[in-house]
Amino acid sequence: MDPEIIELSDRPELLDKAVEFIWKCWGDETSFKFFQDCITHSLNKDKSLPKFYLVIENEDIIGSYALLTNDLISRQDLIPWFACLFVTDPYRNKGIAARLLNHGLNEAKRKGFTTLYLSTGLINFYEKKGWKHLCNGYTVYNKELKIYFKDIL
Repeated sequence: MDPEIIELSDRPELLDKAVEFIWKCWGDETSFKFFQDCITHSLNKDKSLPKFYLVIENEDIIGSYALLTNDLISRQDLIPWFACLFVTDPYRNKGIAARLLNHGLNEAKRKGFTTLYLSTGLINFYEKKGWKHLCNGYTVYNKELKIYFKDIL
């Protein structure tokens, strides 16, 4: 059976596990409260963004992604952002990241968006999946990152 992709707001009992997972993937010792606050406030069912998604297998979180209003990058005029893509080591190279990317595009379309954006330092990962380089943007720490987009069909 394929691992299940769920929206965290549909399974709020997983909040603490989700915060811990995403923080360990993307945060550091100074950012736990940031992730906890952001993810907790994504549970509002009346708002389309932000939303966090988890890949669950046997009730274990093995991957994640988020749809956000901004990915902490200078181009705040672009929305929504695909962020927090992560798949744990034992599940990599099994097509889960591609499933998450497609799920994110479908969710963004369902929410009424026509384009999805992401920022990354990775080279050639997203290009291979059909994403196009739009421009470069900057983090609050002046780190330059590539910004990609994909039109939602």
